[in-house]
Amino acid sequence: MILTDTHTHLYSEAFDDDRDDMIKRAIDLGVKRFFVPAIDSTYTDRMLKLKADYPDCVFLMTGLHPTHVKEGYRSEILHVEELLAKHKFYAIGEIGVDLYWDKTFLKEQQDAFSMQIGLAKKYKLPIVIHCRDAFSEVFEVLEDHKGEDLYGIFHCFTGDLEQAEKAISLNMKLGIGGVVTFKNGKIDKFLNQIDLKHVVLETDAPYLAPTPYRGKRNESAYVMNVAEKLVDVYNLPLEVIVKQTTLNSKEVFGV
Repeated sequence: MILTDTHTHLYSEAFDDDRDDMIKRAIDLGVKRFFVPAIDSTYTDRMLKLKADYPDCVFLMTGLHPTHVKEGYRSEILHVEELLAKHKFYAIGEIGVDLYWDKTFLKEQQDAFSMQIGLAKKYKLPIVIHCRDAFSEVFEVLEDHKGEDLYGIFHCFTGDLEQAEKAISLNMKLGIGGVVTFKNGKIDKFLNQIDLKHVVLETDAPYLAPTPYRGKRNESAYVMNVAEKLVDVYNLPLEVIVKQTTLNSKEVFGV
């Protein structure tokens, strides 16, 4: 049984004291595939070292996180382009729009998002979307780029059924993580109306730990808790949940 964590920040400073032990805990549970999103250029060296240390199970993305889109964002996009020319990546992510913390750079966020979708299409890669308090703004950009060459994952999906169906219509899988285990998470109320073929598992470690670890540091081993929640949501055996979601991740990432 091979579990896939489609979104985990293994290079985070939160793991500096026990990164190898943390990854081993996940591998021992059957988590054998870790897809690692980028934030900005300051993490590039950490990410490349992580890949060198775990070449068989770590799959890197590159991109500029929307909360890191500031005045100088175009130089960051240039860095992404340079990386794409030199290294193997499996997605452009995480990219998108975040209006939770600050709305100052909305235009720049949408521009950076659009530019990076262009890079994804150029390199025939999926995108991994970050969306917080910004569904309409994200969908606005996606509509401008929709087509068979636009596909990927709506990371940490927290929308409603209508928004889920809209994302799926734009060739996106839904990234389901710890939020599905929260009492007020809401998505567990309608997720069984979404075919499992549209779902992938994630942790977003070290953030958004699932129940019963909520409020603590998240780690990739806890993707099992997400899978076990989906057993209840879909009324399907764990083996089916694990097998299908890993197949779905392979469909997106091509590996």
